[in-house]
Amino acid sequence: MKALQFQDVGKLTLADIEIPKIGEDEILVALRSVGICHSDFELLEGRYIIPFEYPLIPGHEWSGEVAEVGRNVTGFATGDRVLGECVIGMDHFGFSISGAAAEYFVVRPEWLHKVPDELTDSQAALVEPFSCAYFAAMRAGNVNASDTVVVFGAGPIGLSCVAVAATLGARVIAAEPDASRGGLARRLGAEEVLDPTSAGFAEQVLDLTGGRGASVVMEASGQPAAMAATLEVAGFNGRLVNIGIDVGRSATAKLGLIQSKQLQIRGTIGSPGVWQDTLRFLARSGLDLTPMITSRFPLERAPEAYDAARRTDRNVKVHIENGARS
Repeated sequence: MKALQFQDVGKLTLADIEIPKIGEDEILVALRSVGICHSDFELLEGRYIIPFEYPLIPGHEWSGEVAEVGRNVTGFATGDRVLGECVIGMDHFGFSISGAAAEYFVVRPEWLHKVPDELTDSQAALVEPFSCAYFAAMRAGNVNASDTVVVFGAGPIGLSCVAVAATLGARVIAAEPDASRGGLARRLGAEEVLDPTSAGFAEQVLDLTGGRGASVVMEASGQPAAMAATLEVAGFNGRLVNIGIDVGRSATAKLGLIQSKQLQIRGTIGSPGVWQDTLRFLARSGLDLTPMITSRFPLERAPEAYDAARRTDRNVKVHIENGARS
C-alpha cells in the first residue's frame, strides 16, 4: 500500500509498505481524508512536545472507513465511517503512533467516533481542529447572541473559532492582517475583519462595540503581540481564552488591565472530553467548514500536498484524499 512516511529530519517520501495486520482488539481503517497541520511540520523538523521515533506516518486530522475489525471489537463494523481522536493517553496518534496518511492504518475502538450522516468525509476530517475551537468556546462560558467576540488569527483554529462563535449567535470580529484569510473569516461568520497590526486597532474595536470592548476574546494566532492585545480589546468582565501556542517569545503587555477590567483568562490544550458534543453540534447546526480547505491532493501526490501546505500565503488547510466524499 501507499503511505507517506517521515523517515528522518526533513525527509519525507511516499513509500510502498505492507498493509498492517490488526490484533484482536484493533480496527483497520481505509483512509478517506486527512488534513495537514502545523504540528506535522514540527514533527518533520525533528521536534514535538512528546518523544517520537522515525520512521513514522503522520496524520491526525482524518476520516476513514472501517475495513476490518478484530474479533474482540464491539460497536464498529466493516463499512462504518469513522474519525478518531489524536491524544491517546500518553501517546499522540500521528506523532508517537503512526497516523492516517496511508491507504490503511490501525486504530483502537476507544479512539474512534462514528461520523454522522450529515457530515461528508472532508467535513469529518476537519472535526479535530474544530473540536479545539469548540472546546475553547465552551471554556469561555455561555457564548451567545449577547456577546461580541474578537478572534485573533484566521488560520484553521481561528476560523473555527469564528464559525463556532457565529453559530452560537455572537457578533464576531476577526483580527487578521491577511486579506484572503479575512475573506474566509467573513464566509464563516465574521461581521467585521480588522488588521490587528494597524495603528488604532484597539480603538477600532471600541468604536465597533460602542466603547464597551469585547465580551469574549479568543486568541488563536499564537503571536505574543496578539496575546498582549487581548487585554486591550476586552471589555469589563471580559472572558479571554488563549488557544494559540507560543512558548519562549515575549511581548510587552498591560497586565494591570487584568485587574482593572476584572478579566477572566483561561488557556486551553486540545479538546478533551468534547468530541461527541462537537459531532452533535456540527450535525445539528449544519455548519460547513470546508471553505477553509484551500487545496486537495490524492494520496499519490502527498509530498506535493506538503509543499503546498508550506505556502501559508496561498493555503489555509490542505487535505490529502483517498476516495473522499467532499
